[in-house]
Amino acid sequence: MLNVRIEAAIQKNICTTIGAGPAPDGLRNAINYTVFPGGARIRPTILMSVALACGDESPGLSDAAASAIEFIHCASLVHDDLPCFDDSALRRGKPTVHRAFGETTAVLVGDSLIVNAFATLAAQAAHAPKRAPELITYLAKYTGFPHGICAGQAWEDESVIDLASYHLSKTGALFIAATQMGALAAGHDPEPWQELGARIGQAFQVADDLMDVLSNDQDIGKPVGQDAKNNRPNAVTEYGVEGAKKLLNDVLGGAIASIPSCPGEAQLAKMVQMQSSRLMSVHQTHPHA
Repeated sequence: MLNVRIEAAIQKNICTTIGAGPAPDGLRNAINYTVFPGGARIRPTILMSVALACGDESPGLSDAAASAIEFIHCASLVHDDLPCFDDSALRRGKPTVHRAFGETTAVLVGDSLIVNAFATLAAQAAHAPKRAPELITYLAKYTGFPHGICAGQAWEDESVIDLASYHLSKTGALFIAATQMGALAAGHDPEPWQELGARIGQAFQVADDLMDVLSNDQDIGKPVGQDAKNNRPNAVTEYGVEGAKKLLNDVLGGAIASIPSCPGEAQLAKMVQMQSSRLMSVHQTHPHA
């Protein structure tokens, strides 16, 4: 099954930069605490699903790309939870990394996972001398500035916030990375896959905004009401609950239609439909993302 393959890839690629000598056990334990057990592994699932739909001719490269994008996602959660950002106490149903291991270790966990993500892809260069550097470029594009998740976090400090741009960077970036890197790992042109990633990313952000208002801590495994507490832009604040639900419907409506032609298009459409159904039940209990 796909989730078994993804977990095996993450286990294989975690801390690949650690050599044979001694390493700090505290940091190693905190990294493992962050990555395992994982959430729904949505981003690597999308990446792997696209790679499979495109033929998955280089499984090792797809595995590395899926691992790398999950490491970046996990790093972003650790940093987002820090006192200087959201100061969250709960993530995935357990204490956040800075609460469990201290702020210093939490910063180092995030930094280590970011470096490890790129090291995982770089290790594939000998086997995929053209695609591995391209994958690194795409991951960097959607991690940093001006349109990656770092920019998404920075939008929260602006006096005037463009909600669409904020959502595109904050959440959409890694979903676009997932679809484009999945296609690239399988030898397909990544550019036609941008729209699908953007639509899925926007849908997840709108759903997250709705959950922040409609759910409780136990349902989603993290504190709710964070957008109001931190005065952050939110689709519910912008459009109201019903307006946000309509926006979610509209975004998801075109997701399947945006799937580029590929050998596994029908199977990929089923995966997108499954994720769409999951997001449309935002008023219910949700798996942790």
